[in-house]
Amino acid sequence: MKSSFDLRLARHYDELKWLYYGLYHSDQAAFSYFVDMLRRCWRERKRALRDQDKRRQASPGWYRRRDLLGMMLYVGAFAGTLKGVEEKLPYLKECGINYLHLMPLLESPKGRSDGGYAVSNFRAVQPELGTMEDLEHLADACRKAGISMCLDFVMNHTSQDHEWAKRALAGDPGCRERYFFYDSWEIPSQFEQTVPQVFPTTAPGSFTRLENGQIVMTSFYPYQWDLNYANPVVFNDMTENLLYLANRGVDVIRLDAIPYIWKQLGTSCRNLPQVHTLARMLRMACEIVCPSVLLLGEVVMEPAKVTPYFGTPEKPECHMLYNVTTMATTWHTLATGDVSLLKRQMETLCALPKQFLFLNYLRCHDDIGWGLDYAWLNRDSGAEEAAHKRYLNDWFTGAWPGSSSRGELYNNDPRLGDARLCGTTASLCGVEAADFQRDPALLERAIACDLTLHAWMLSQSGIPVVYSGDEVGQLNDYSYHDDPEKREDSRYLHRGRFQWELAGLRADPATRQGRQFQGLRRMTAIRAGEPCFDSAADVWVEESGSPHVLALCRRLGERELVCLFNFSSHFVHAGVDRQGSYTELMYGGHCGQIRDVELYPNGFAWLLKDLPPSAQAAPEPS
Repeated sequence: MKSSFDLRLARHYDELKWLYYGLYHSDQAAFSYFVDMLRRCWRERKRALRDQDKRRQASPGWYRRRDLLGMMLYVGAFAGTLKGVEEKLPYLKECGINYLHLMPLLESPKGRSDGGYAVSNFRAVQPELGTMEDLEHLADACRKAGISMCLDFVMNHTSQDHEWAKRALAGDPGCRERYFFYDSWEIPSQFEQTVPQVFPTTAPGSFTRLENGQIVMTSFYPYQWDLNYANPVVFNDMTENLLYLANRGVDVIRLDAIPYIWKQLGTSCRNLPQVHTLARMLRMACEIVCPSVLLLGEVVMEPAKVTPYFGTPEKPECHMLYNVTTMATTWHTLATGDVSLLKRQMETLCALPKQFLFLNYLRCHDDIGWGLDYAWLNRDSGAEEAAHKRYLNDWFTGAWPGSSSRGELYNNDPRLGDARLCGTTASLCGVEAADFQRDPALLERAIACDLTLHAWMLSQSGIPVVYSGDEVGQLNDYSYHDDPEKREDSRYLHRGRFQWELAGLRADPATRQGRQFQGLRRMTAIRAGEPCFDSAADVWVEESGSPHVLALCRRLGERELVCLFNFSSHFVHAGVDRQGSYTELMYGGHCGQIRDVELYPNGFAWLLKDLPPSAQAAPEPS
């Protein structure tokens, strides 16, 4: 009787071999090693994980349930160590979390780690956080608690302190071939003519001259050496590193910077066809060895370049992708009070196939980049890109008159008039300014804004992910300015230590922390229980009658939910043309009609169509 591995390998073998041979010039020895490696990783997969593989294969839509709620956090900032996170699992369960994204925690050198994205050992944890055994123990505890764990897998590069890099620098030819080494600037200069710079101000160029005079490709920072995926040894070994993490119990592998992993002279070295070949082979490797593991693609680009990373229904690549454009457009909409661009964005998303699954978020560990549709903005309102970016940055740093937002710029380049933005959700919504000014009215509006943005995130199709601290309205942490290892990176403004004293107030509705925590919990509970939030629901946007209000509609069977979001700081009347009565789910109350609903400043309404008793039974999340 054939093993489950052999059955799954047979299902994918022909396509896997065809892709591998096409990419690696029919290298039979490399492909044989690859297949043997897959079998070895499967044999090392423990019983509990194989049992999970069977359960999830029997329920392939398990990760599309409407009751999924994610949180991303830094282990050190949240609880000190991996053991500390395990001790805090009851708090995460209280938050309703069942998807936990641990930010980079693999071994990386102090002072040149780029927040953990310069990995020196893919099979070791940063010592101050714990050990690989601690990570596996936490994964086991999460699995028992019904929490799926996500971990970053840095694909594009290694740290210069990685064993491969050290041996390459020492002259080992096999290791040198894992990177892009050059003896002169001739070829690097040709690359630089077509390759955009990732960090033009903090790390200009895509190559670094080493102390020995040689030149190595470094797309991100000088201490992050790009891997050469044209070498099958790199792909084989990096796939094994990925499967090693999966065998420790990681449920979701975040493929960091995947668009960058194939380099070709004369191109932008972004989104090349070979990247999709590699992504497809990684998907098949997981389906063969660990079919319960999901791939999350980090593609921080416009929608036209993002959606290809889903692959096709017949040949899928990533299971999930980030909804980065909606995130940026949401903040633009808050600053302008004009929903036209966001409505256009949602019309595009709502037209995509329902099987496309996005992770939705307001904030993450990174900055907010203003990657908006400036061509459309210019046609619609005459907005010019550089001037509009300046306006957004002025608004969210509080420099614009009337703004109560508090953030800081990241990678500011005065020459180009360009910069990105940092700050916690609460501080960007005005909570920090209201606290400082002791202004009750301003605080009321800021809390409403914060909750409305979270309601907007929860209303979108996909998996909502909260950034740790946002559930209790944590403010900016300015202490990073005094840390020599962090002060040059303003992203640490929102990467501060979790303030457990604030979490201690979460049950007290008289505090703003209690109002924000309980408000978010009520919204997530409503989402989990209401079938209109199901991934199978039809979703569309409509005219609301106000340029300040976005109307998003969701329908499943006879049930219909109309979601209205006021992005202005004033009372607004808006609605959609409907017959019948509706119930507001969050705050209560009934509407005899919803053509003219009064919305509070920066407020929202979830309006569920009233049904006869026979049609009111709510099916289980699916």
